[in-house]
Amino acid sequence: MNRVVITGLGVISPTGINSSEFHKNTSEGINGISKITHFETDDFKVKIAGEVNINLSNYFSSKELNKIDRFTAFSIIAADEAINNSNLNNKSNKENIGVIIGSGIGGINTLETQHKRLLKHPKKVSPYFIPTMISDIAAGHISIKHGYKGINYSVVSACASGSHAIGDAYKMIKYGDADAIVAGGSEAAISPISIAGFSNMKALTQNPDVNSACRPFDNNRDGFVMGEGAGILVLESLTSAIERNAYIHAELIGYGASADAHHLTQPDPDGNGAFRSMQIAIHDANIHSNEIDYINAHGTSTKFNDKIETNAIKKLLKEHAYNVSVSSTKSMTGHLLGAAGGIESIACIQAIENSIVPPTINYKNPDDECDLDYTPNKKVNKNINFALSNTFGFGGHNASLIFKKFNE
Repeated sequence: MNRVVITGLGVISPTGINSSEFHKNTSEGINGISKITHFETDDFKVKIAGEVNINLSNYFSSKELNKIDRFTAFSIIAADEAINNSNLNNKSNKENIGVIIGSGIGGINTLETQHKRLLKHPKKVSPYFIPTMISDIAAGHISIKHGYKGINYSVVSACASGSHAIGDAYKMIKYGDADAIVAGGSEAAISPISIAGFSNMKALTQNPDVNSACRPFDNNRDGFVMGEGAGILVLESLTSAIERNAYIHAELIGYGASADAHHLTQPDPDGNGAFRSMQIAIHDANIHSNEIDYINAHGTSTKFNDKIETNAIKKLLKEHAYNVSVSSTKSMTGHLLGAAGGIESIACIQAIENSIVPPTINYKNPDDECDLDYTPNKKVNKNINFALSNTFGFGGHNASLIFKKFNE
């Protein structure tokens, strides 16, 4: 079986529109959450989100922008960075390079825009509507642009989509089905219907204060903040990376996935699904649970999730749970839904590379039921050999990834 390494990183996020900016700002606890500007919020109780501050016209022509949704644009930009960072295109055989991009919602901005046209007249609907909206189209665009002819598809598993995409890529490279795969997640769901839907199901905080609204593990947490962006990795077999003399950021050594089989939107109150996902990842990595140094938690800032994830971590790590550093970078970016696993995997890799645990900002009021070290408000310098990333999604989908400091 092949060892699987990470040779490229690409980020579009509320805290930075490239991987180095993302690392700098998340390490320093910079808040990327602000007032919603994508649409008027006068009739909405939710007023804030983690928007990406970017002019897409600097990356695409107006003709191109008419044919791609915002989530696809994010995926293309982040993939370009990861591919350039990896120098993947110096690899001559592109038939063994794949693309797997996850998205929880896909082209919902396109759907809203075209539905408004439909209400006027069916002929007003764009002929590009379907290939702009569908979730798999991001992977298609990346493969066409770069000529990658290997495995190519999308993963749709709500907030676990990005992690499942990376996990699938890891397994395929591990078992020899590909030399390299561009994988991760992309999402751009800060739209009226999305905000209304999540708000009406009581998932989003209605707190308008950008400096206190997203507060994972804090006793006063009351819902998540929507974010947008993309996190894309280049995963590659160690043999291929060495042959290309590629720089290796980290190694991916474990992947776990499970289902709660409990409720459409609420996590299993006993945390069994989250526990098993992490347990499977640790078994796959062939390490002991007390070797985990850092956990980038799902940490959504909702009452149930944060408590249940905390209990699952304690069940898994036992006494070591109080030694491990935990943080939720969602406190700075908001919840990127299907893209969360992508950018949070990159946060883990950068934590390993730079020996820095990014903070959980806005943490002021401890919760007796959330009693771990959540790296409150300020980064911590720490040698990290093994980092675990958790993502859990509506429908009971759970995914856990374990990254390791690379050594030959």
